[in-house]
This record gives sequence, structure tokens and C-alpha cells, in this order.
Amino acid sequence: MRLIVKLYAGLSPYLPAAATANTTDLDVAEDATPADIISRLDLPLELVHIVLLNGVYIKPEDRGSTSLKEGDILSMWPPVAGG
Repeated sequence: MRLIVKLYAGLSPYLPAAATANTTDLDVAEDATPADIISRLDLPLELVHIVLLNGVYIKPEDRGSTSLKEGDILSMWPPVAGG
């Protein structure tokens, strides 16, 4: 199945070379989870702070059990700070 992955700020360099801007389409297994995508892209866990699935926050403890579906949009951000 295909889904859209968006990585922001310091995470965008982890996207595949074929990505445009901060977005890529990925073919994934039917039973894929956000944790599987984090692992597949070799994202350091300490850098994956915010994960949204179709705009809904996924808690760290739920990232390994939340099922992804065809056409989902998975967005991730590193820790952010403001001033």
C-alpha cells in the first residue's frame, strides 16, 4: 500500500533521494505502523518528537500499534524550541 510521509526541519534529510521538498510516497506492507516507517527511514528515535497521522497526534507508546492505511499522511517533526 502507498502512503505519504512528510518530514520537517532536521528530519527532512532522512527522506529518500526521490523525495520532493519534505514529502515522499512510500510503498509499505499492509500491517505497517508509524514505528515501522521510523525504522525504515533510519530516523533516530530521539529526533522523532511529534508524529501526526492524518493530522492526529500519535503518542510514542502507540507508534508501534497504530495501523496505517492506504493513502494515509504520516508527518513527523523533531523537538522544536522557540524564543
